[in-house]
Amino acid sequence: MNKKLGALALVGASAVILAGCSTGGATTPTGNGTPEPAELRVWLVGTDTPQAARDYLTKTFADANPGSKIVIEEQQWTGLVDKLTTSLSSSDSPDIVEMGNTQAAAFTSAGALLDLSDISDKLGGSDLLDGFVEAGTWDGKLYAAPYYSGARVVFYNTAQYEEAGVSAPSTLADYVANGVTLADKLSGVSGVYFPGKDWYNALPFIWENGGEVAVKNSDGTWEAQLSSEASLAGLAQVQELMTKASLAAKDGDETEAWVPFRTEKAATLSAPSWAYWSIVADEDKKDTALTDNLGYFALPGKDGGAAQVFAGGSNIGIAARSAHPELAKSALEIILSDEYQTILAENGLVPAKKSLGDKVAAATPELAKVIAEAAANAKLTPASPKWADVEAKGLLQDFFVKIANGGDIASLAAELDTQIESILNG
Repeated sequence: MNKKLGALALVGASAVILAGCSTGGATTPTGNGTPEPAELRVWLVGTDTPQAARDYLTKTFADANPGSKIVIEEQQWTGLVDKLTTSLSSSDSPDIVEMGNTQAAAFTSAGALLDLSDISDKLGGSDLLDGFVEAGTWDGKLYAAPYYSGARVVFYNTAQYEEAGVSAPSTLADYVANGVTLADKLSGVSGVYFPGKDWYNALPFIWENGGEVAVKNSDGTWEAQLSSEASLAGLAQVQELMTKASLAAKDGDETEAWVPFRTEKAATLSAPSWAYWSIVADEDKKDTALTDNLGYFALPGKDGGAAQVFAGGSNIGIAARSAHPELAKSALEIILSDEYQTILAENGLVPAKKSLGDKVAAATPELAKVIAEAAANAKLTPASPKWADVEAKGLLQDFFVKIANGGDIASLAAELDTQIESILNG
């Protein structure tokens, strides 16, 4: 690390940029007050952002800023926190960065992102998703705007359900029982596809049984609660699904989980709503076995209704060290424009603006209703600036891999609670 770049204090995987650090390089203006033409680097993560949106961004930005252009650099979710930590503190920082909503607090609180308060109204203001605004706000200032959301929906193979003699469940216990029955009656098929590292789909079982991952005490300290009686009840359901209903790799993750589902190796899949398009068509845009046999429902709660599910999605901000902050603001306004966000919605993502929620693409009104029902009950991880360190260390992934392999839930949960508290209170 180049010490001339500013003082950095590292907390786990995330950097806390101290007051002496630069808050961004000023773009050299031309004689008429407009920024000099430049190349803007935009980091988008994974493949969720559709090509149509990328094309709209690059063209619209170039048209609005003659001589300037955007270069999109696609990043991977794995190792993203560490990479952002290093890159945002360097002299070669990207200009605009996407990050997971659970990772945002680590960077908003660290001085790594530019204050967007002066353009918040241009980005959408009160129309922006409230939970994501909260995730991107620190000390009353907006640093990372909402980018998109997507609550998890349960997809199922209607033909396989009929063959096994089960129907869509009405409670969480029914969902678990169905998964075991499907696995027993359908040879070589996962009743519920549930790889060991998939902690996103495990959290609802904790929440629905009255448990929490961690809560903030009145004195500002954090108390992990995975070893509470309520959380253990939910974890027991997760272990039953992983060991008795799923043939997914015990050390596997949820990446491209729709592939075994659409090839009929799994009867049930809980996935972000935008996975729909990868389920009903393959990479060559050809129909799959699920094109005509796909059903869907919101994960049921413990006592019926829709369960609290993890709110997937991203925030997006401008690097504090961006050499072109005014151009970056121009690009961010395009990203949060109705036109760009509608493109995201038409590709199955829940847009950052509440007013565009009805634009989310769905094959049927029923699916649109399920997406809305799931999104209305979505929940986030603990709102601690240090939560990203928990994710970066892979603690939850390691924990659920051990559960998938039949480990003792109570002792594993107590051990993880200690690790989480050490990080959040460190």
